[in-house]
Amino acid sequence: MTDTTRVRAGRRTVEIHRPQKVLFPDCDLTKADIAEYYRCIAAFMLPHLRDRPLMLERHPDGIESHRFMQKDTPDHYPDWVRRVKVEKEGGTVTHTVCDDSATLVFLADQACITLHRWLSRAGRVQSPDRLVFDLDPPGDDFPAVRDAALRLGELLDQLRLSSALMTTGSKGLHVIVPLGGHTTFDESRAFATDVAETLAARHPDRLTTAVRKQSRGGRLYLDVQRNAYAQTAVAPWSIRPRPGAPVAAPVSWEQLDDEDLTARRWSATDVEDVLEQARANPWSGLSSRARALGPARKRLDAVR
Repeated sequence: MTDTTRVRAGRRTVEIHRPQKVLFPDCDLTKADIAEYYRCIAAFMLPHLRDRPLMLERHPDGIESHRFMQKDTPDHYPDWVRRVKVEKEGGTVTHTVCDDSATLVFLADQACITLHRWLSRAGRVQSPDRLVFDLDPPGDDFPAVRDAALRLGELLDQLRLSSALMTTGSKGLHVIVPLGGHTTFDESRAFATDVAETLAARHPDRLTTAVRKQSRGGRLYLDVQRNAYAQTAVAPWSIRPRPGAPVAAPVSWEQLDDEDLTARRWSATDVEDVLEQARANPWSGLSSRARALGPARKRLDAVR
């Protein structure tokens, strides 16, 4: 077994150690395969990563062994890997920031399977520019997820907020709302909570905001817990540590009608299929449609 291989990523060449180490035993994906996937998807993934603190989900011995979630950047990371120091309770933490393809490939060499991003940027960590609703079904029930997404999308339209969809690569969908202005995390989380509670009150037999699983009664959970300072959400185009190496993929609202769509529709085992979806640019123009929450808050209060 070759101990290292070299991968050209942008202006740098990155060494991949133990490239033939299998990280996904069910489909024989190796560390070299993961690095190649991230090299290929970098042009589409980096706009969603740049300038954002990251939490890294690492699986040194593959997805069937132990994992750990890395926030603080180790000292041995190369100098060219960007870092940002942010405040936490009782101190600070120095997060990795992925601004280029070389960093993305380097993280693959560290057996980072999934990248989880902050909802705010390094220069304004207290001001989120994304709102995330996680549609979490009680089982592997994607029709329930599709129904919830449509109902949530209709409510957001009523509030005159743009939104976008992403398969999670797990069981559900994320509904993402771009934010403008100077929204705080307290404001965004309170707003998301009120939207979710409004929707659940309209459909109490199907939807719930109950955090405790025992209280959900088989209903889909509208999870807004990620909308807080230092919380993260899976980054678009990230591989998830599940059998088959599914990918979290942005989709259009029109694709929600596709009967073949599931939370695990795309996989790193078929890079060209993922690239085809990425090239379709399903989130085209989303950031330009960002809005402040003030007017939407007044509309929400009027319909609750």
